[in-house]
Amino acid sequence: MDTKTQIETLRQELREHNHNYYVLDRPVISDYEFDMKLKELQALEEKYPEFHDPNSPTIRVGGAITKNFETVVHEHRMYSLDNSYSKDDLADWEKRIQRILGDVPLEFTCELKYDGASISLSYLDGKLDRAVTRGDGFQGDKVTTNIKTIKSIPLQLRGNYPSKFDIRGEIILPLEGFAQMNAQRVADGEDPYMNPRNTASGSLKLQDSALVAERPLDCLLYGIVGKDLGISSQYQMLEKAREWGFKVPTIAKLCQSTEEVMEFVDHWDRHRHELPYETDGVVIKVNSLRYQDELGYTAKSPRWALAYKFKAEQAVTVLNKITYQVGRTGAITPVANLEPVLLAGTTVKRASLHNADQIAKLDIREGDTVYVEKGGEIIPKIMGVNLAKRPKDSTPTVYITHCPECDTPLLRTEGDAKHYCTNYYGCPTQITGRIQHYISRKAMDIEGMGSETVELLFKEGLIENYADLYTLTKEQVMPLERMAEKSAENLVNGVAKSVEIPFERVLFALGIRFVGETVAKKLARAYKNIDALMAASEEELTAVDEIGERIAKSVVEFFQDERNLLIVERLKGYGVQFELSADKLLNQTELLKGQTFVVSGVFAQLSRNELKKMIEDNGGKVGSSVSSKTNYLVAGDNMGPSKRSKAENLGVPIISEADFLNMVP
Repeated sequence: MDTKTQIETLRQELREHNHNYYVLDRPVISDYEFDMKLKELQALEEKYPEFHDPNSPTIRVGGAITKNFETVVHEHRMYSLDNSYSKDDLADWEKRIQRILGDVPLEFTCELKYDGASISLSYLDGKLDRAVTRGDGFQGDKVTTNIKTIKSIPLQLRGNYPSKFDIRGEIILPLEGFAQMNAQRVADGEDPYMNPRNTASGSLKLQDSALVAERPLDCLLYGIVGKDLGISSQYQMLEKAREWGFKVPTIAKLCQSTEEVMEFVDHWDRHRHELPYETDGVVIKVNSLRYQDELGYTAKSPRWALAYKFKAEQAVTVLNKITYQVGRTGAITPVANLEPVLLAGTTVKRASLHNADQIAKLDIREGDTVYVEKGGEIIPKIMGVNLAKRPKDSTPTVYITHCPECDTPLLRTEGDAKHYCTNYYGCPTQITGRIQHYISRKAMDIEGMGSETVELLFKEGLIENYADLYTLTKEQVMPLERMAEKSAENLVNGVAKSVEIPFERVLFALGIRFVGETVAKKLARAYKNIDALMAASEEELTAVDEIGERIAKSVVEFFQDERNLLIVERLKGYGVQFELSADKLLNQTELLKGQTFVVSGVFAQLSRNELKKMIEDNGGKVGSSVSSKTNYLVAGDNMGPSKRSKAENLGVPIISEADFLNMVP
């Protein structure tokens, strides 16, 4: 046997043994025999570097150092899931689905919701190409080197797989492995890690991959995205992923009704502590991928999936003091400062009290013994007060009347739950909050600058608004605390690079009240440039799809303020993008303005998403379900009969893909 064949044979043998041990949990050779084969392969690869393979089993031991993790854009966005906490929530979700799909028989796939760090693995021609953390869903950090050390993740796939796809899952730390890690840390005189989830997440960003390899990390996969996958359902997707060598938990059930779904939920709510890893709920998905495609997404979540959360853990502690935070819009949020208490694996010291109404409703007072739980097991909140333990000298909480930062009298308008500080341009916390929002990842994404740096720059008098960022020099920044020449240079370069950020994100970055990411995109698409938007009246703004009176009023008020206009003019002078790019404007028309289309079925020339984009690019609106406001139903193959029936009953014209393409250039 020649050397190349010997190396390839060893690699294939070790891949099989890895799969048997870490995925199937059915080893066929001893650990010693495996280690001997691995050492033999390592020796051969060192002696014959010309046969190097980046996906060889030997890279599982790690050793590569990553100083800075590259941020990359996900080819397919990683959405978050809507949460549900009751059977009523589940029933409402099913009704929303039926309104869009019509009265069609539905199947649901139920899977456990694993509590770990989300990951997206990209495969090309059966080999692991890259691994990216979820990040903000649009982009994440490339952690491929560290991920390759996790032995349950296949570096080379098996069987008949698509040439290109992404597979999503969770990097987890099984409870047994986590306990062993902590036992070792205690033996070494170090503090134990707090919980498996945070430890797994932190492991992905370790610079030394050899340290990652030492940790007993695992990866559980649950979803595939890509084109021409040859898969028709979620349940089939799980089966295919197993065939290709992925570790996909067998705890999944195909349900014919929400009653069956609830049986699955109830069972695992009772038995979840018997599992070898942490889980905090059940993910329910419409099984048919065709229906998933038709249901599509909201701005944040897929309409076809829901996370049913198990009842949150609760703890009892003492509320020591109520303090108040000021947000960038001036909104005041009361905060409960608690006696530290362990809850769902983390130490909780603070909890939001939301607003004055919530405090009054629960009659929450300083010194109270309170019940705390994590909403969705993420954000701590106070659920109630143990009145039997209330101190005898307790007095009701009196909500503050003046801003805790600048002493401006607070304003609360009728119908608004929040109190506001109206000192928009003089309140230090609001000023720094707006700048911190401007530099954030989803807005201008200015590298080299964080929240603490913003506060320091403001304190030193170097900036008073986000336009001032563009006047900063390396010489001004270098004398600041914890700022060396290189970091000062990175900061200034990061600001300069932000002028490349597209108009819709700049509009979001301005921090106009009620203008989030989705609204900013709609306004940018509708008005094309900042000057047209600034000239728009409230009436004109409310004519834009999904822009209500509250948003319109806020936009008009923002641009009526001379100080905001001056900042915008300064930003223009620094080269910030205040109009849609030529690429975005290409093929955009007003041909379909004022018309609403519903797209349903499978099409020959375009995908459903391409059709929807064409509608929006030509000024039209895409509806999710047929109603009296629908102008056209674009019908493809395999469209649900109830949708056609509803369109016919309402007199909505039903057109083909070809008919639609004749309507646009």
